[in-house]
This record gives sequence, C-alpha cells and structure tokens, in this order.
Amino acid sequence: MIPKTFTEEIKLSNGRTITLETGKLAKQADGSVVVRSGDCMLLATAVSARKASPVDFLPLTVDYREKFAAAGRFPGGFFKREARPSNEEILTMRLVDRVLRPLFPKDYHAETQVMIQLMSHDENVKPDALAGLAASAAIHLSDMPFEYPISEVRVGRINGEFIINPSSAELLESDIDIMIGASQDSVAMVEGEFDEISEQEMIEAIAFGHEAIKDQIAAQIRLAEAVGKKETREYELEENDAELEALVYDKAYQKCYDIAKQASSKADRGTAFSEVKDSIKAEFSEEELLEKNELISKYFSGAQKKAVRDLVLNEGIRLDGRATTDIRPIWCEVDYLPSTHGSSVFTRGETQALATVTLGTSREANMIDLPTAQGEENFYLHYNFPPFCTGEARPLRGTSRREIGHGNLAQRALKKVMPDDCPYTVRVVSEVLESNGSSSMATVCSGTMALMDAGVQIKKPVSGIAMGLISDGEKFAVLSDILGDEDHLGDMDFKVTGTEDGITACQMDIKIKGLSYEILTKALEQAKQGRLHILEKLVETISEPAKEVKAHAPKMINRIIPNEFIGALIGPGGKVIQELQKESGCTIVINEDPVTEEGIVEILGTSPEGIAMVEAKIDSIIFKPTVGNTYQVKVIKMLDFGAVVEYLDAPGNEVLLHVSELAWERTENVSDVVNMGDILEVKYFGIDSRTRKEKVSRKALLPRPERKEKPNKE
Repeated sequence: MIPKTFTEEIKLSNGRTITLETGKLAKQADGSVVVRSGDCMLLATAVSARKASPVDFLPLTVDYREKFAAAGRFPGGFFKREARPSNEEILTMRLVDRVLRPLFPKDYHAETQVMIQLMSHDENVKPDALAGLAASAAIHLSDMPFEYPISEVRVGRINGEFIINPSSAELLESDIDIMIGASQDSVAMVEGEFDEISEQEMIEAIAFGHEAIKDQIAAQIRLAEAVGKKETREYELEENDAELEALVYDKAYQKCYDIAKQASSKADRGTAFSEVKDSIKAEFSEEELLEKNELISKYFSGAQKKAVRDLVLNEGIRLDGRATTDIRPIWCEVDYLPSTHGSSVFTRGETQALATVTLGTSREANMIDLPTAQGEENFYLHYNFPPFCTGEARPLRGTSRREIGHGNLAQRALKKVMPDDCPYTVRVVSEVLESNGSSSMATVCSGTMALMDAGVQIKKPVSGIAMGLISDGEKFAVLSDILGDEDHLGDMDFKVTGTEDGITACQMDIKIKGLSYEILTKALEQAKQGRLHILEKLVETISEPAKEVKAHAPKMINRIIPNEFIGALIGPGGKVIQELQKESGCTIVINEDPVTEEGIVEILGTSPEGIAMVEAKIDSIIFKPTVGNTYQVKVIKMLDFGAVVEYLDAPGNEVLLHVSELAWERTENVSDVVNMGDILEVKYFGIDSRTRKEKVSRKALLPRPERKEKPNKE
C-alpha cells in the first residue's frame, strides 16, 4: 500500500522552487521530511526521548551527512565507507544547531537527535542552505516542545542584485556569501564572507534573506496543518523552589553587583563569586545541601547574571571596568619564533593568540573530496584551543567542532586579502594561549601579522572584533570587545572582521527574540570603530608585508614548460627529477594545466644556487635551437667522424659536429681542428633532409676560401 504523502512548494525569487514532502519516508521518527530543490534531496528526521536525561541541559545532537552515493561516487579510503564527518559537514551541523538550540524550552532535558542526510546531489544546488529548513520542518511535524519554526537561506549578490540560495558557479561571481537563520519575527544567526562590503550593504543582505525565510516558515506551517499538527508532548519539568530562589537572590544579588563593579581580573572575579556562593551554602545544613545543592547553585548563577547585566544597563560599567565602547589593552609582536616562516603574537586583555605561517608547494594543498565538492585549498587556517588557555585541565579528544568553526571563520576573513598570484600553498596555525573573549578574532589579528612577517603579499591587513549585547526589552547596551563572561551572560555574540575599506567575514548568534535592525546597525557601526582601532595597533607593529621571505624560508619559482618536455624532466621511473632534487636540495612539483596544456613546474628551495641549478636543467631540457642562429658550443667528445658538442646555453643538449662541417678544407683528423674542451661557434641548420639528424656547421661561419684556378696545359 502506497503511503499518503503531503507536499508544500516554496517559490524562490530566482525562479527555483523548494518542495517539502512528508509521509513517505522514515515514518517511525517523531518527525521526518524530504526537502527537494532541483535534483538535490535532503532527508531530515527528528527524534526525542520520552524521559529526561539526568543532566541540567538539553542533550541535543544535530548531525548532517553527505552520502557519496548521492553524487554517484565512491568514498575514498580502504574501507570504501563514509566515516567521520568532514569539516564541511561539521560546519553545516553548527549552522543548524545554533539556530535550533535556543528554541527548545530551558527545562527540556530529553535526549534529542536531528539527523539530516544528503540523499541526492545537484551541482547547481548548495545543500547546506536547505539543511536548516529541513531540520525545522521535521521538528515542527513532531510533538516535541519547540517554540516556533525557523529556516535558513544563503544570500549572494551578483552585479548588485541579491539572489537566494545561489549555486556554486554563481557564488564565484558573487561579492557576498552569507547564511542567515531566522524565525518569522527576528534574525537568530548570521555567518558569511564578503568582498569588503559596507555595514549598510550587509544589513540589506540580511533583510533580503529574512523575507525569503518568512515564506519558508509559512510553508512549514501549512504542511503541519495539512498533516494534522500534533499536540505538544508533556514532559518532566525541572524541580523549582520559589522560596529558595528568592532567598538566594536576596543574599547574592548585591554582593555580586559590588564584585562586578570592582573591575578585577577574570581569576579574581571567579574567586570572589565562588566565595559568595560558598558563604550562602554554608548557611544550610548538610541535609539541606544534599537535597538543594544543585538548586542553590542554579539560583546563584541567575542572581549573578542579573547583577552583571544590571550594572551594564544602569551604570554602563562592565566587569573589567571598561565603558561599553572601550577596547582592552593590546600588544603585538612579530618574528617571535626563529625557525618558522612567519610568526606573530597578538594579545588583547586576557586573550592571546600565537600564529605561525608555513610556505609550501601545491603538494601541501588541503585536498577536498566530498560528494558535493572536489578540489584543493592553497590557503588554509587551523585553530587550536588547548585546555590550559582557560586555566583548565581536561581530556584531549581531538579537534572539536568549536575549533573547526572558529578556524573556518578566521580563514574566511583572511582568504579575501590573499594575493591572487601567490605561488605558495600557505598554512596558518593559531595557538590560543590565553582566552577570555573572542580568541577567533585574536586569531584573525595574529594571522594577519604572521602572513606579513612571512612575506606573503596580502592586499590589506585585516582585524576582527567581537561585539556583545545586553537588553532587558527596553534598555540595551552594545558592548565592544566582549569578555568570555559577557558572551555567556549576554544576549548576542557578533564577530566582525574587515580591512579599512570593508567587511570580509562575520558570525552572529542572537539569544533574544526580536533583535531590531536599529540595534544591528548600532552594533555594526560600533564594531567598525573598534576594528579600525585594533587595525591601527597591528599596523604600528608591522606596516606592510616583508619584501621577501625569510632567509631560512623556501623561495618559490614557477616555470612554464610545454607538455612535450614533462617526460624528459621526470625521466624514466622519475630518475631525472629525483636526482635533480637530491643534487639541488629543492622540492620540484610538476602539474599539468588542462586549459593551456602546459606544464607548471614549482621549484621550492632555500638555496639560490640550488634553484638556479634546477632552472638551468629546465632550460637545457626545453632548449630548441632556431634555424639560422649562431650558438656557442663546447666539445665534450671526440669521434673519428666528428665532435660531439654541447650548447653552452643549454647544458646536456648535445649535437654532432660532423667532420665535414669543421672547415672548408678537407679534414683528415678531427683533432687537427678541435680538441676536448674547446669552445667555438656553430650555425644551426635544423634537420638534415639526407641524414634525418640535426645539423650544425663551424665552417659556415668561416670565410669561404677562393677557388684556385687550374693552370692551362699547353
């Protein structure tokens, strides 16, 4: 029996359509939906346990996977099976998670999984732009407690015209690539990269995307109504004690307010707040603490949060004593590490990032092999956030999703200023050594300086700043250069990077409903002033890229050779190129350009002599004498019927100088005219039609003797 299906269609402004379908697949999930655009199909399912998990948070897992079969491809590797998620899949998971998570009730603690799978790929449709819509639709079709549906779209701009969900080809022409997540009434998440656009242009892009999101939310609502919207399930509520909450608030609020006003360091504040909490707990008996300890800690955190927020809203004073627009003290240093190709230290307040740059050949490019994309990155950035940077000791479990997300943001910020003709593969690594707010923006700043220190000719320096927001619904304060505590206690985390001429990347997460465009505009303008201030500090430390790479860093030379000579340079079994690398100390990489049908030879080495040796060998291999030209040659072998000579301009290129071409007079012995090591000039005549071999002549450059007349016989 064919199941009954329900569908809804969404029309996009560019003429494309998106279809939502439910009722056919994965019916045992709490909610499931298939989202289709063109030939791209995503299956999203949502399942939540009926019992609460014994934790004090929502154990939500958002999982996004791209199946290789969706693109008619096999997975790489030995086992030929999809394994751990790629960076791109993790970034999509984060995009969806950041919008969904705040919309579950704060007291809902049931294990919840949202799984999104790419089942069919269309090269003209970017599937990550549909993942948020698919996840929200699956949840909205379920009985999970969820505030309201959301959606996400990508916005591009080509020739001044905005476009929803552009294809990969269209993105190459676009000066904007921004993902927007929002509800019907307010924007909740923004992330993207830009070609130095203005703050106003960014706001226009967000507003354009929000309008498209409203249509997608309406379609979700219509679909749920057609199916028959389920009643929201009942779930176990958190234990609460209003009397205890009021008691803890009365004892904690003012003390926390006073501590926050003292403008102390992160460690001192933490100690002071802990002492207040311990003193409150000391007023309870052991029996009471056994029963109420977790509630006391919870209510204390609530009182502390309100005290810090009220201090900012009422007096404009922040935890470290700054005004809302102040930037923490900054100091920078470049060339800190003697053996790296480039390095820098950027310290802002209690946040510090040490960046290194490594230069290499195309062999070191980051390979991308996904169902939806294949290729390589010649510029990439890795971000590391070890436990000691926050004074913690915790297990190391590999690269976290957070590290991947922060590294990607910094990479997008700097990618826009990389030179178009950079011959190197460039890897930037940021080691966060201290963290108290916006280590990703510190990574952008340290990465900029390290690139300039390494001699990478970036177009312009880039700086970044993290903005915060505290609002009680009536009053609000936008905070520049937020602390870690302000991120945790505030209502917004808005990171903006850019040059002096415009924005290159951004990432924003909003925790409150109804963020107005007025507040967004103020935040962007305040961010501009902040990042320009930080940019001044960077330029004071290093004003422009070094003219050359460091003495111990590899120099890169690119040579173009006709494809017909690639085999000769490689040699049988790679013998020629391997011996050349060993003798010169250089790394040699040969790539074939499919467009020009030429070979691109990358020569990477620290020794100018070694690079010159490789170039000389290439010149020798690709040398082609021109008919009629004169060349200097050296005698390298003597034969009975001539001398083997080598072109001085192309060592290794040999040709036979036949005995008949040595002189106009008859030559009985080759050694009568030339000897080993002699340097002489010859004229090149091309391929001899009789011998089918190259012909050169010494005698052609000599004056022809006059013919002697024979005496008359009388």
